[in-house]
Amino acid sequence: MSFLFPSTTITIEAALRDVASGSPKARVTAAQALGDVTDPTEKRRALDALIRALDDDQPAVRMEACASLGALREPAALPALIRRLDDGVAVVRQNAAIALGSIGHLDGFAPLETALKEGPADLRFQAATSLAEIDPARAYAPVAAALDDRDPQVVAAAALALGAIGDERARGLLAAKLDHADAGARFDVAYALAELGDARGRGTLTAALADPERAWDAVTALARLGTAEDAASLGGALTSKRTPAEATVLAAGKLLGLATGASHHDAARRVLLAALGARKTHVRGLAVEQLGEVGGPWATAPLEKLARSGKGRELVEVIAAALRAIAARSHEPGHAPDQETDR
Repeated sequence: MSFLFPSTTITIEAALRDVASGSPKARVTAAQALGDVTDPTEKRRALDALIRALDDDQPAVRMEACASLGALREPAALPALIRRLDDGVAVVRQNAAIALGSIGHLDGFAPLETALKEGPADLRFQAATSLAEIDPARAYAPVAAALDDRDPQVVAAAALALGAIGDERARGLLAAKLDHADAGARFDVAYALAELGDARGRGTLTAALADPERAWDAVTALARLGTAEDAASLGGALTSKRTPAEATVLAAGKLLGLATGASHHDAARRVLLAALGARKTHVRGLAVEQLGEVGGPWATAPLEKLARSGKGRELVEVIAAALRAIAARSHEPGHAPDQETDR
């Protein structure tokens, strides 16, 4: 969501100093900051400092150094990051695997493939995702094999990676895991199937609309399938008290973008307009963003009213962006203005 939070700024010189000799807290902050460097000369200095920080005695510093090296996307960091795949602290080796995926260099593939086969569960979990980022086609076989992993979280990660890879050969393999003993794995398998355009996990996705932890992703997956049956499930989420508010707002926005959901469009509009008055700022902000994506002229006056109110004070920029998007759509060739809805 488009909200800004205060952040601590630090100069490159201070970060380079602190990451080497500051307190543990200062070293963590400095390692974070060095991942944001963009100037080519300073980037080289940041890279060298972060590679040295991978040997810090504090796991939190090593973790942030891994994350920042991934953000810098410099292949020169590969050997040091590969060594951290054997770190004794789970969060460090996980972030090393994430960084290798972010850098995307082929030299990171083989170590991650080995990690997926032989590493601890927390590393196998991340290795599946990173392999798919580096080389999706080559990753298909080792990731597909990980669907038989003994750890349900690894199975779930492998399923999601297969969905991201997009190889339709995975459909049958994934469908065979829809009855997995672990609820999280079952859901991620269903989500991956939806990414591949396969609706066999629809029941699992629909049931998850009432799950606070999975409802958002369930809405996303059902909208991706996009049939009348999926629209009906999303329509049910608009009135269900069990669906979290955020997912309800997202469902309304997704329905307005689905031609198959036309019978629910009036209800979806009402949900979005009502959410503009929600008590929680992030729910109001989400409603504004959804209206910016799919709203018509019917949303203009309510958005302008929100902008003038106290509840819109923190959302001025996102409201303005939504109004511009609505106005632009209304002038597109062939655009049919939305009819007004009751409010």
